[in-house]
Amino acid sequence: MPTAENRAQPAPLARVNDYDGFAEAYSALSETSLLNAYYERPAMLSLAGDVAGRRILDAGCGSGPLFAALRDRGALVTGIDASAGMLELARQRLGADAALHVADLSNPLPFADGAFDDVAASLVLHYLEDWGPTLAEMRRVLRPGGRLIASVQHPFVDYAIQDPRPDYHATTRYTDEWTDLVGRPAPMSFWRRPLHAMTDAFTAAGFRLAVISEPQPDPAARELYPDDFQALSTNMGFLFFVLEVPPATGSAE
Repeated sequence: MPTAENRAQPAPLARVNDYDGFAEAYSALSETSLLNAYYERPAMLSLAGDVAGRRILDAGCGSGPLFAALRDRGALVTGIDASAGMLELARQRLGADAALHVADLSNPLPFADGAFDDVAASLVLHYLEDWGPTLAEMRRVLRPGGRLIASVQHPFVDYAIQDPRPDYHATTRYTDEWTDLVGRPAPMSFWRRPLHAMTDAFTAAGFRLAVISEPQPDPAARELYPDDFQALSTNMGFLFFVLEVPPATGSAE
């Protein structure tokens, strides 16, 4: 999810990570924003490659823009999200027959072993303090040879914005306030961890690292967002991974 520019501390009674409270505003923003529409989603789709016929779990699908793009490319997509409000918007976008489920990534996933060829985890893992159980579940629902394609907030960026500066090697919690999104306090809580903690968590869950990517934004955004495009093109933004499940013993993959 996009970072906010305002780093003020949240109002004491504001609900944290309340996507239901600003689902429509966030969905509208993500349709055309530089960070979402011209940077994060294009990068995820590029890393996914040819998805025709592949069974994909969109883990943290929100209002469904990545789901829709994958489906348009021929994938068989299932979406889950913890926010019922976001899923209602996804249903409006995708149709009544879309496979959408309310599910929290902190809990076991409601799918059989090996149910998917790919899991797309778009800007969701950084909401979790402990990646272990979630990655284990993603590994379980992937077939041998399957992939986890994930994007997270860049740990170096998150390290730089915290004041006072934390221990880089520690996993630390911080809060953004997305007041400009809905015109009221909207505190968002994230967990920053060092790069080695991320890769260690992936390998501990049984994945092997295939790609680490720090992509450039879509050139089409240059004229739409000239100032922000230049800043994003010359600085760190999000960090992307492709993780593979080892093929079954004796497989030709």
